[in-house]
Amino acid sequence: MKTEFAVKDRYAAAAAQQEAALCCPVDYDPQYLKKIPAEVIEKDYGCGDPSNWVQKGDTVLDLGSGTGKICFIASQVVGPEGKVIGVDMTDDMLEVAERNKPIVAENIGHSNVEFRKGRIQDLALDLNLLEEALKSTPVENANGWLEMEGVAEKLRLEQTMIPDDSIDVVVSNCVLNLVEPHLKEQMFQEIFRVLKKGGRAVISDIVADEEVPEHLQKDARLWSGCISGAMTEEAFLKAFEDAGFYGVEYVKFETEPWQTVEGIEFRSVTVRAWKGKEGPCMERNQAVVYKGPFKKVLDDDGHAMERGKRYAVCAKTYEIYQKEPYAQSFEFIDPLEEIPADKAEPFGDCQGTQLRHPRETKGKDYAKTSDASQCCEGDSCC
Repeated sequence: MKTEFAVKDRYAAAAAQQEAALCCPVDYDPQYLKKIPAEVIEKDYGCGDPSNWVQKGDTVLDLGSGTGKICFIASQVVGPEGKVIGVDMTDDMLEVAERNKPIVAENIGHSNVEFRKGRIQDLALDLNLLEEALKSTPVENANGWLEMEGVAEKLRLEQTMIPDDSIDVVVSNCVLNLVEPHLKEQMFQEIFRVLKKGGRAVISDIVADEEVPEHLQKDARLWSGCISGAMTEEAFLKAFEDAGFYGVEYVKFETEPWQTVEGIEFRSVTVRAWKGKEGPCMERNQAVVYKGPFKKVLDDDGHAMERGKRYAVCAKTYEIYQKEPYAQSFEFIDPLEEIPADKAEPFGDCQGTQLRHPRETKGKDYAKTSDASQCCEGDSCC
């Protein structure tokens, strides 16, 4: 079974006539929906709303954008200073999206959405450009096929559909599960590639609480229906981690399953993950204190931290911890004498965990004595 063909055929049909079985119940913000034509809403399928984590001014990429509902919602959130790109491989879905794009632009007062034909596991290749090349040079034999593969690679390099480090947030709504198993790793790598440093992926999808057996994976109807291609709850998170993301978390996890097949529960989740831990580890004498409530935590770089202890971290980790999703879990301690970035030395072993003595931040000769009464605000702290 070629699952990609099954998916294209089913979603092409769903673009012509609404199919309820492809959609989980999702509560979208009505203030955004009222600006979007009914046809888009009725023929767009999903299991969550990743646009809840989009911000004003973002450049957004929607994987498997369908008729464009999430794109049109995101376009209102990001505003005229932002940009939204939808990628889909199904012509019928793209036709609905393109036809309704000017209507939405008129309703919201700005035009900041574009749609591109491509596969979400190969975001470098613009399929419209490839189709133009095929028209001028049809494939008639094996040699022609090999030549066209070379054309496709040239398009990836010279006319990249989604360039490296160009996107603030990648979103997707119940589409990643449709990609064939042997291409899923490449898909996650592509998501990582296109994001800017500091960017994030916010993905709504279907996951399974147990491994999906092979006989279910071979069922084309179940696959195109967002069932058989679902990863397990644990494997879905690990795929982000393996691609290089940090701070991977479920921001939404439906306790009630959407469907149950042969005792396996399939449910909707939304995962948020961050890109940005690349780069050298430099020593600036900074320290962090994990505040709790857990006795001990382990981050994506192997830092194991116990509650209440002072830990040495490199400048990169110190900066990352001050942002989402970590900021509320730590206290941050700067050295008494700042070490400028251009004077910093390599941190050393950033994969391990090191305690930092207070004298490293205060200085060995620090001997200040202060009046205890100055530590309190208000009437009294005693």
